[in-house]
Amino acid sequence: MVDQLLGNWKLEKNENLDAYMKANNVNIVLRKVGNTITSYEEIKREGENWTINITSTFRNSKLEFKLGQPFTEDTLDGRRVTTTFTIEGSKLVAIQEPTKEGDLPSKFERELQEDGRMVLTCISLPENVVAKRYFQPYSPKTPS
Repeated sequence: MVDQLLGNWKLEKNENLDAYMKANNVNIVLRKVGNTITSYEEIKREGENWTINITSTFRNSKLEFKLGQPFTEDTLDGRRVTTTFTIEGSKLVAIQEPTKEGDLPSKFERELQEDGRMVLTCISLPENVVAKRYFQPYSPKTPS
């Protein structure tokens, strides 16, 4: 169930992320950063309103959306896309459609695995290059 994705997640490891970013024409500097930083995702929902806060030591992003309603997103790698989130079975799925000629569409699937980790599958659609990012649940420290 998608509700199991709600909460806080810390990146554990990447698989094939460099190839995915290369297929999406991400420059070498951003690819190196993307492959080495630790990032966090906080997934929340209040009624129909969803929020995904993506934080790292490099850049942060806040996605606010309703399922099935396209919105403009400025991606962490500097592209502007039209993104639409849906639920497909047990997956929270995002489709990014480019707004600039030469940029490529992508698909992102967030799903809870049996071991309690979240896997974020990143797919460069024209090239069908797939990367996986594995996240562990974590409890953020609160100031005392």
